Amino acid sequence: MVSAFADIEEPHTSRKLPPLTEGPYRKKLFYVALIATFGGLLFGYDTGVINGALAPMTAELGLTAFTEGVVTSSLLFGAAVGAMVLGRVSDKWGRRKTIILLAVAFFIGALVCVFTPNFEIMVVGRVILGLAVGGASTVVPVYLAELAPFEIRGSLAGRNELMIVVGQLAAFVINAIIGNVWGHHEGVWRYMLAIAAIPAIALFFGMLRVPESPRWLVEQGRIDEARKVLETVRPLDRAHAEIADVRAMAEEDQKVSEKAMSFKEILTNKWLVRILIVGIGLGVAQQLTGINSIMYYGQIVLVEAGFSQNAALIANIAPGVIAVVGAFIALWMMDRVNRRTTLLTGYTLTTVSHVLIGIASFMFPVGDPLRPYVILTLVVIFVGSMQTFLNVVTWVMLSEIFPLAMRGAAIGISVFFLWMTNAFLGLFFPTLMEAVGLTGTFFLFAGIGVVALIFIYALVPETRGRTLEEIDEDVTSGVIFDKEIRKGKDIKH
Repeated sequence: MVSAFADIEEPHTSRKLPPLTEGPYRKKLFYVALIATFGGLLFGYDTGVINGALAPMTAELGLTAFTEGVVTSSLLFGAAVGAMVLGRVSDKWGRRKTIILLAVAFFIGALVCVFTPNFEIMVVGRVILGLAVGGASTVVPVYLAELAPFEIRGSLAGRNELMIVVGQLAAFVINAIIGNVWGHHEGVWRYMLAIAAIPAIALFFGMLRVPESPRWLVEQGRIDEARKVLETVRPLDRAHAEIADVRAMAEEDQKVSEKAMSFKEILTNKWLVRILIVGIGLGVAQQLTGINSIMYYGQIVLVEAGFSQNAALIANIAPGVIAVVGAFIALWMMDRVNRRTTLLTGYTLTTVSHVLIGIASFMFPVGDPLRPYVILTLVVIFVGSMQTFLNVVTWVMLSEIFPLAMRGAAIGISVFFLWMTNAFLGLFFPTLMEAVGLTGTFFLFAGIGVVALIFIYALVPETRGRTLEEIDEDVTSGVIFDKEIRKGKDIKH
């Protein structure tokens, strides 16, 4: 890990804007971020709660192995659709209104799942939750990135990923408490699912009190409203200078928006196609590490490693804890370490972790008393590496690499592919474990990790230290794909 910090490169220098100074705007900015990231908290809880709720749910609803996979993956397929559709909706309705809609969907989905009488209604509820989760994964990071000053954009936008893992940890802890204290109650899994209604209510009422994205307002020609928003989350001189910068870029985009930024024309512009491929690749590579297989089926993996059912439910908290610790470290790194350096370090560490888990599973056979503890330790190292170096930076980059006029749609497409990859892994992971075992599964993830490293090194550009307007300009012109610019060097253009 030391080498990752030693390899920090100087970022590209942004256009000269008045510096950020101390003031009440910081409190307002962090309050808005806290409210918006309740969407991330719900994302984390609703994806993590199934880890402990599935076993008692299976017993009560009479699920088979296949229908267990359907219940788990139905949320993920719904999320893929939600990411695609709601990214486009946020371009038309605004980021704030879309997040309010998501809060309603989270609440309705939770109620349907809690009161479901059978498997079919459960799937309906999980799909509704999936639409909300997918929408949150697309819209919340964009909202935060568009609201944040470029100097702290990484750490502010990255707070959403922190809240996701806090939500997952909360799900693991609540599952362990409810499962071990009230596990003898019929319908105990309904208690686990019901908790999600609380942050949904907080998100709804909280978003009624926060402003719209100033960059989205500029895109709609609502300049005065955008200026008023920026004046609440920036020093006054910085707000006026920044609104002029954003307005100039939006006016430039507007001249070509009907032609260059339509989906059809995106596919005929090689630079826009290339940045879209980068976004899709970032999302797919993140999921093919298998991180969410651990988050959804961690109890199954730990039982396979040798823990009992109840012990696995408790041991499963350990990866959740290290994920939150890693997220805090990642937020610290976002504004200090180049994005590419972080990604390359992360995929190296996760690939090595996969190899070690595969070797340990082979060297410590079932029945060996060391097997569960060695594999649990390696899983914790994998999750820590993933959360510290990959999860936060992936979502931050997806929120910042696309030009403004295509941002909502492009992040929607990228996250659609991310969620589809996630969904198919969620559906087939138990089958994969059964077919090739723990060793074969993690060796397969390691091979994919090598491919991801090559992709990051060859194609992914550096974005740290640039305003969104500079990234917009450099992507549209293709300058960002220059070899030196891509690596984060400061060259004039």
